[in-house]
Amino acid sequence: MTDKPTAAFVLSLIGGVFILLGGIVYFFVGSFLAIIGTLVKSGTLATEGGMFAVVGLIIGIVLIIVSVLAYVDPKKNKLWGGITIIVCSILSWMFALAGFLIGFILALIGGILFLTWKSK
Repeated sequence: MTDKPTAAFVLSLIGGVFILLGGIVYFFVGSFLAIIGTLVKSGTLATEGGMFAVVGLIIGIVLIIVSVLAYVDPKKNKLWGGITIIVCSILSWMFALAGFLIGFILALIGGILFLTWKSK
């Protein structure tokens, strides 16, 4: 049996996937608003939707990558897992629909588990 934070990895990874999906939804909403904005001759809605979509996608991708890195190298899980995942999950609250709230909660719990995990 391996000595790795499996529960923290799984929760953070699933949370990252939900946050990535939230960013994708924001992207499609931003695209729809861009079409409406060009019809109404107002591009501000499209710009805001596009910005939030890009940041949400980046946060989701960073969460997935950091979850894998924290699982592969458990000695650095305090930095990779705990701090980065918690900060990204809090940022997802503003930029990626919080991963439909499920992603935010799962990533936050996974980050806390990464912080509290101790090797045997």
